[in-house]
Amino acid sequence: MTLIKRAAFGTLPASSHAKVVDALGRAIVAGDFAENEILPGDPVLTARFEVSRTVLREAMKTLAAKGLIRAKSRVGTQVNPRESWNFVDRDVIGWRMQKGMDGEFVRQLSEMRMALEPATAALAARHATPEEIIQLYNIAARMDDRNHSRESFAAVDLEFHIAVAAMSRNPFIRSVSTLVEAALAVSFRISSPALSPEESRKALRFICASPARSPITTRKPPCRP
Repeated sequence: MTLIKRAAFGTLPASSHAKVVDALGRAIVAGDFAENEILPGDPVLTARFEVSRTVLREAMKTLAAKGLIRAKSRVGTQVNPRESWNFVDRDVIGWRMQKGMDGEFVRQLSEMRMALEPATAALAARHATPEEIIQLYNIAARMDDRNHSRESFAAVDLEFHIAVAAMSRNPFIRSVSTLVEAALAVSFRISSPALSPEESRKALRFICASPARSPITTRKPPCRP
């Protein structure tokens, strides 16, 4: 489930493993377990979640991969300091959103989006093919559908930004596009004016008109404001 759908409807983890990961992850990010706190032992957690030790250990590995916890010999499983958490991870961002849309969180996401999107658009302007420019126009045109719900509009807007990230030809940018999705999901939740087609149209005009586009990729795309 995408962050936008999660913002609209929430999630219901399906497997026992997912339920344990979701419950502990949400609790850690919400501060129910403090930084550097030792989590309850295996007997307590297996009883709480009614799962086997194998399922619990796999869930702990997943949370460790997200930077939330670490195992310490003869001590137990300890919550990592916040600066170690992987905030590019879809689940970690989702849990942070569930904690609440405080001003600092909204500001930080907005700052990241403002830093990331111009650079992504500049790379897309350099590398996008005429066919990809046409693809962007087709996506942008779908934003004008008067029958959009806020969720369906946000999904099309996200599709546009993911397409631009792919056109950047930079796999690192594509990997962190989760942050743009999170920003759009936050806009969805707080009814922000940022959830509008204008920002995407600005990006499209920039990509199409930029002098940085190479001669190979400028074979008369249908550029228009």
